[in-house]
Amino acid sequence: MEKSTADSSNQPLENSEPETGCLSIIVLGASGDLAKKKTFPALFNLYRQRFIQSNEFHIFGYARTEMSDDDLRSRIRRPIPALGFSIFLCYICLQSGLVQMKYTSGSYDTEEGFRLLDKQISEHEEAKSSADGSCRRLFYLALPPSVYPVVCKMIKLCCMNKCGWTRIVVEKPFGKDLESAEKLSSQIGELFGEHQIYRIDHYLGKEMVQNLLVLRFANRLFVPLWNRDNIDNVQIVFREDFGIEGRGGYFDEYGIIRDIVQNHLLQVLCLVAMEKPVSLDSEHIRDEKVKVHFFFMEMQNLNQSVEPIKDEEVVLGQYHGYRDDSKVPDHSNTPTFASIILRIHNERWEGVPFILKAGKALSSKKADIRVQFKDVPGDIFNCEKQGRNEFVMRLQPSEAMYMKLAVKQPGLEMSTVQSELDLSYKQRYHGVTIPDAYERLLLDTIHGDQQHFVRRDELKAAWDIFTPLLHRIDIGELKPISYQQGSRGPAEADELLLRAGYIRTHGYRWIPPAL
Repeated sequence: MEKSTADSSNQPLENSEPETGCLSIIVLGASGDLAKKKTFPALFNLYRQRFIQSNEFHIFGYARTEMSDDDLRSRIRRPIPALGFSIFLCYICLQSGLVQMKYTSGSYDTEEGFRLLDKQISEHEEAKSSADGSCRRLFYLALPPSVYPVVCKMIKLCCMNKCGWTRIVVEKPFGKDLESAEKLSSQIGELFGEHQIYRIDHYLGKEMVQNLLVLRFANRLFVPLWNRDNIDNVQIVFREDFGIEGRGGYFDEYGIIRDIVQNHLLQVLCLVAMEKPVSLDSEHIRDEKVKVHFFFMEMQNLNQSVEPIKDEEVVLGQYHGYRDDSKVPDHSNTPTFASIILRIHNERWEGVPFILKAGKALSSKKADIRVQFKDVPGDIFNCEKQGRNEFVMRLQPSEAMYMKLAVKQPGLEMSTVQSELDLSYKQRYHGVTIPDAYERLLLDTIHGDQQHFVRRDELKAAWDIFTPLLHRIDIGELKPISYQQGSRGPAEADELLLRAGYIRTHGYRWIPPAL
């Protein structure tokens, strides 16, 4: 495991840091869309559910835009159809004075603004001083990664806590390849200890993703089945039914692999494939996730000419019309679709293909994990024609998990049909609101729980896997195949699935139960 290069001699150890006292949450990039759509609504929902108390926390916004405290409140309360309730809640909390907010404008690369920010935070801490004098500062960087180093430098120089902990939350993308990610990690690591850095991947905060450890390690049913003797293949799929929609400048720089596969889907894969940790301690869980990455690289380590991802196990696509975006170059080689097979070289998973598939402008919008089991030996009911057993976890939308089984068709004849054992959350858990991933992860950050955040060695190992492939795409060695919007993606991706051993069930479709 990589050790941070930060000088932590004057920093408290994680397990000795106070979890009580005045809490200051500083949102850097407060005038941007990410803060408005995700960060602020998550904070106010945590307040509404009483996970953070109004008498102990204060929100500070910081950005380059010149505006007043009231101007920021106005920005937050502008209606957003998909987030109407959250934005309305923000407005009520701010207007009623239940949640205090202060805004500061300033540059990200000079001390003046950060000195003023520190002064305002210190005044709040003095006014809200607790009995033990402890206080907490959480900096959320809702900013482009290009400014992380200079912003972290300003925080370290001007805004460090003097009587408690200081933590920083950084958003993906964490670099564009192994070299840039390592450079970014080193720049931040020289300023802060690893226990202070929270690299957020919001997929790790999703309800169904967090359920993976419970399902795998708390249920006797799955323990003996979860291996190469019983599982034929695993798919982890992310599909969107819309294109880049005005984000051409950002998306063309990164593409679907950097945007979705290398982080979100690989994180899910590690939870599917990891061994049982010795405890639920965050470091024990992250240790096991890192080991999965290294098993990907085993063959490459044995023979440097062997790449972890083979050309014949990759299908790239670009939807027709992608280049019509004014910010996308006419000859862009950026994939909007990718289907990639990864193989884990260990005793549990040797020979089992893990298929990561992500795409935009497809026929549906969903994200799920699909574990397909092997055929039943001695199939006396001839069930193979109908399809294999599958365990499916629907991550979004309409969270659910179901097991596809062969059952007897009702009636006098002895015939079988595909059906399912179904746990659909909206039907089973009436009146329960599934929290947004950002709410959960922000609360974890406040509590100092790093279980659902990406550790530096894990990030390095992930880039190790994908960087060779990404560089070949960048220089045009691998070309995406054109596909129509609203389709399943390139036909070659379905052919890749067949070669990997996946058998599609015909004549069966899972339908979420109606409420």
